[in-house]
Parts: sequence; structure tokens; C-alpha cells
Amino acid sequence: MMLKHILYTNRVFFITYLAVLMPTGILQLIYLPEALMRWVNAHNNAEADLFFATVTNLGDGAFMLIVIGILLVRSYRFAMMGVVSFVVTGLLTIFLKQVVFPTALRPLKYFEHSAWEYHLIKGLNVHSYNSFPSGHSMTAFAVFTLLALLDERKNRGWFLALLAVVTAYSRVYLFQHFVIDVWVGSLLGVTVSVATVLLLSRLWEKNPKQWHGRGIFR
Repeated sequence: MMLKHILYTNRVFFITYLAVLMPTGILQLIYLPEALMRWVNAHNNAEADLFFATVTNLGDGAFMLIVIGILLVRSYRFAMMGVVSFVVTGLLTIFLKQVVFPTALRPLKYFEHSAWEYHLIKGLNVHSYNSFPSGHSMTAFAVFTLLALLDERKNRGWFLALLAVVTAYSRVYLFQHFVIDVWVGSLLGVTVSVATVLLLSRLWEKNPKQWHGRGIFR
């Protein structure tokens, strides 16, 4: 399997993703992180609070484990791809947050002494440090990219891409991350899953095994 083949066959997913990624990148060149944070935070309401506080769980490691369990029923190969993507994403998140960018402040700490009256959801645990990159965004994009690549119905790619985008946006809405945190997190998540599928597919094509076509009930 070649990278060009992956990108072409999953073009609905990647076009949808790029349609969000590129304008968001341009906005970051025009506006300061503080300005983008203020804009997102100002556009809130009770319904959105509930929605984003719920949908943000799609970026949890627990959700990815659930997905891996479902993939295990379908195919051992798919499940193994999920495990590899999950492990690499987790290790990369820890390395970047704890080793490379340990002092990156989250919005709550960054605006701690600001006169700005920002919106927070009551009862929500908002973190102060290890802002860059967004682990939830990385995980969400890793999960939904993997599902898009494995899905035989490629026309559903736009929906999977939007699920990842909404999950990433929730991190900014909930005052957990700046836009740059989720933007980079999305790139890393997509890259990890594409690389996982590409490398494992090539490995298994060269070394086919009987279990490759099996799942728990197959």
C-alpha cells in the first residue's frame, strides 16, 4: 500500500480535514492566540456547554480503547493498528507535554491575572499546565483517521473528520487549550494513524499470516 493510494481513496476525509485545517492555520497567522481564545470563549451558551463537555470525551484514551475493542471483533489486523496508534499517540503526547514543552501554560493559568471575565463551565476541572499539544485532539484525530482509513464506505469520511474537528474544538471551548494546541494535535494524530496503517499494511503484505483475515467471531 502506498501513501498516494491512501490519500486518494480517503480523499473525502482528507479534503474535509484540510477545509478546516488551512483556514484555521491562516487565522493563527493573522490573530494572536489570545484573540482567538477570546472569540471562542465569548460564543457560549448553556446548550453548547453541555454538548462540548460531553463530546470532548471522544478524545479520551478510554474511548480509543472502546474503539479497539470493537475493531477486535471485526479484524485482528484492524485492532492491532488501533493498539499501535494508541500507544504511539500516548507516548508522543507524554513526551511532548512533559519533556519538550513542560512549561506551556493552559488558558486558565495564562489569563490568571487578566481583567478579562472569561466563561468557564461550573464544576468542570480545568487544567493549568502542559497545554501543548492537545492530547485529546491528537487522540481524537488518531481514532477517526484510523476509522476513516479502515472504513469500506469512503463517502462517510466527511462525518468522521467532522467528529474529530468538533472534539478538538471542544478543548478550546472548554478553556483547556489554545487553538495552536489542538491544531498541532490534529496534525500529529492524523500522521500517527496514516503512518501506522501504511507501515503495518506493507509489513503484512510481505509477511502474510493466517490470523490476518480473522476477528473474534470470524
